[in-house]
Amino acid sequence: MEYILDADWVINALAGKRGASPLLRELRPSGIALSMVTIGELYEGAFGAPDPHRRLLELREFLSIFTVLPLTDPIMERFGRLRHQLRAQGNLIPDFDLLIAATALGLDLTVLTFNVRHFERIPNLRLYPTGD
Repeated sequence: MEYILDADWVINALAGKRGASPLLRELRPSGIALSMVTIGELYEGAFGAPDPHRRLLELREFLSIFTVLPLTDPIMERFGRLRHQLRAQGNLIPDFDLLIAATALGLDLTVLTFNVRHFERIPNLRLYPTGD
């Protein structure tokens, strides 16, 4: 496993935007995972869709090809440490992004996100270059 997806990648891939789907197909042999946090974000979006039932079916089919990573005690400890450090610096980011970053750091994964401005605040976190 080499990569972890942020929700924006899944949203863009499902919508056919930003070339997300072709890149996911290219990187898939290296291993791509999602945090359980990302799954929750995506379900929230599906329930807000005009046709939630159809959107949930599409989402579940799309997600079935990826590994889903749980939130473990070591990940939560890293989250707490990072959140404390970022708060002390006046640099907090949303908790969901921080949980994804803690998972990536704990499992030595590269984050695929279009939201670089949040994730780049985390020391030693590898981000996939999106050109954004």
